[in-house]
Amino acid sequence: MGEPQPIVDPLSPSAIFLVATIDAGGEATVRDLLADLPGLRRSVGFRLPGSGLACITSIGSAAWDRLFAGPKPAELHEFPGYHGEKHQAPATPGDLLFHLKAEGADAVFELAMKIRERLAGAATIIDETVGFRYFEQRDLLGFVDGTENPEGQLAVTAALIGADDPEFAGGSYVVVQKYLHDLDAWRALSVPEQERVIGRTKLEDFELSDADKPLNSHVAVNDQDDLGTIVRANMPFGSIKDGEFGTYYIAYAASPSVTETMLERMFLGSDEAAYDRILDFSTAITGTLFFTPPNLFFDALPDAPAPAVAERESPSGNGVVISGNGSLGIGTMKRS
Repeated sequence: MGEPQPIVDPLSPSAIFLVATIDAGGEATVRDLLADLPGLRRSVGFRLPGSGLACITSIGSAAWDRLFAGPKPAELHEFPGYHGEKHQAPATPGDLLFHLKAEGADAVFELAMKIRERLAGAATIIDETVGFRYFEQRDLLGFVDGTENPEGQLAVTAALIGADDPEFAGGSYVVVQKYLHDLDAWRALSVPEQERVIGRTKLEDFELSDADKPLNSHVAVNDQDDLGTIVRANMPFGSIKDGEFGTYYIAYAASPSVTETMLERMFLGSDEAAYDRILDFSTAITGTLFFTPPNLFFDALPDAPAPAVAERESPSGNGVVISGNGSLGIGTMKRS
């Protein structure tokens, strides 16, 4: 197995999540950045000893085809989106994901600025989310987030590709979504009712008993004992000025099918519950799926694909050959 990016490392106090789309003709510049990213991270991190600066870089399905020739990760595809009777999880654009994390905001901000500088004219950053640690790993709903994350070797098995796709062993699939919380509606609930929505106690973070835990609670709908395990690196974010408060959901898994099954149950329901009740208070506004290669991938990128060739008639009637990379088409697959 190739050495993975620091997916299973502990959560950091500070993070920035950048999602970018590649501009037409920007492929070569993006490839140059991908090759240089390990060195850029070392340069910034060396100036801030003890910062623990990391940059986990991931690539979307359509972008993969534009950037690389040869094999593709077996399960890499566009995020499908989920459209239930009451709640929706949209599929939104995204070619590149940069998950920057460190002990302090200065390190992640410095590296984010360098990435922006290197992408100028070649890719557009379409979403920037600044995450932060909130008390004892709590979200802005006030509950501890990530309690059921696997640890040790279980985390490695849950997050990293193994022998099933040997060429990409040590890689991972990551789904990201931004959820905005209706805090006014949430705070109108009593603490016992909030606990029934989540399926855990608010103060102590203990899971409710089966007798007390509703089938449509967040914990019951996403029971990892039944569905499989993922490694989540969720972080709160918010804007006081705009009155927006939410959770950046980021889930790494050896197979995206595990995360997708959880989202299907949340939004489309199951025999036990029509949907995850947390969605009455948290609205998904983005959704994208990426592949996270192992570290050695960036030291020797696959070859670039051959330029696309199109033929058309010239005004004189002579055939001319025009080459170009084409444009990125992003579609939304819907499940009903």
